[in-house]
Amino acid sequence: MKALFICNQNQHRSKTAEELFKDRFETKSAGLYNEIPVKEQDLEWADKIFVMEDEQRLELSKRFPKQYLKKQILSLNIPDIFHFNQSELISLLNFKMTQLILTIS
Repeated sequence: MKALFICNQNQHRSKTAEELFKDRFETKSAGLYNEIPVKEQDLEWADKIFVMEDEQRLELSKRFPKQYLKKQILSLNIPDIFHFNQSELISLLNFKMTQLILTIS
């Protein structure tokens, strides 16, 4: 599975997820509001798209309406209160991804 992880700046949450799950999936990460924001090609590449918050899913629907309708976009509901590779973030990502993978497989 090709997994794209998206958060606001692509500094902490999505970057951590990209690194954490690269041994289990093909992974990439992107941000919505950084200098090089997520592109249409990133969405096309992904089999599944994981956003950290529901607001990011809404923003994707506005920016990329065609791709949004074609892709499964799942929210991990992880708030922007963590740092890159923070142990609590890693635990939460593992827990949330395990839950989601069980429900979508």
